[in-house]
Amino acid sequence: MNIIKVASLLIVTLLIVPIISYFFGTSLGTIEWLALKTTMYVTFGVFVYCFVVGELTDNKSQVDKLWSIIPIVYVWIIASYGNYSPRLILMLILVAIWGIRLTYNFSRHGAFTLKFWEGEEDYRWQVLREKPEFQAQWKWTLFNLFFISGYQNILILLFTLPALVVLQFNNTPLGLLDYIAAALMLFFIIYETIADEQHWKFQSKKHAMIKAGETLTGDYKKGFLDKGLWGLSRHPNYWAEQSIWVAFYLFSVAASGQWINWSIAGCLLLLVLFQGSSEFSEEISASKYPGYADYQKRVSRFFPSKSK
Repeated sequence: MNIIKVASLLIVTLLIVPIISYFFGTSLGTIEWLALKTTMYVTFGVFVYCFVVGELTDNKSQVDKLWSIIPIVYVWIIASYGNYSPRLILMLILVAIWGIRLTYNFSRHGAFTLKFWEGEEDYRWQVLREKPEFQAQWKWTLFNLFFISGYQNILILLFTLPALVVLQFNNTPLGLLDYIAAALMLFFIIYETIADEQHWKFQSKKHAMIKAGETLTGDYKKGFLDKGLWGLSRHPNYWAEQSIWVAFYLFSVAASGQWINWSIAGCLLLLVLFQGSSEFSEEISASKYPGYADYQKRVSRFFPSKSK
């Protein structure tokens, strides 16, 4: 996989999809524009912080640290412009539950320290940095500017913007679709929690055995988890994460009555991102574990299904 081509495709898609989707739905009013401008100011500040700190510390996981926190801020800002209407409060609570859980899971991997800019860097950035495409420092810096810090921060804003459509139709009462969306979000949050917990226990045990000098046997010798939810799909946590934000989009549908509106851009772009992210993760896993290729043949990437 050529990571530069994938990143370029994502950035181009980021520009095209919002423009096309803008023509679907109702134009923003004064209050919505104010809310959007406020969130964009936050996005710009976070972008500058992530890029500058990432360059100074050479730890490119600054966006990763904020991924589960900033969406709560965005939805809270939009909810405040909507006088905390019932639907916006419900969305804020659900995003807060998602964010707190994901922050806790990320913290278990050593991502957070008292010095917030330090902590463990995502192993994929370390692998990516060593690729021939990024041997020149200026290329790695530009990749950090446009993709790691730039694209990802804009994407985080975009997949929370169904809340802005809800603000447009703030007087629409809660209905059946809202409760379905809420139930789906909770289901996928729980699903992702179980998947992360299964993976954490497996990896913790494996590394504890390695540290103790024990001989790895069975699944631990194989090196990767293919039991539980990981036996139904290769990335159950990724599948759940994508589904959470598709369900979040349904709130905008419930409020507006429009099945397709411009805020769909966020969850669509997130789906594209996870395609590239999962491919890169699997490229690394396949190079480390001889049995991973067979796992790829037997088990679907995202959608849960029985092994072939």
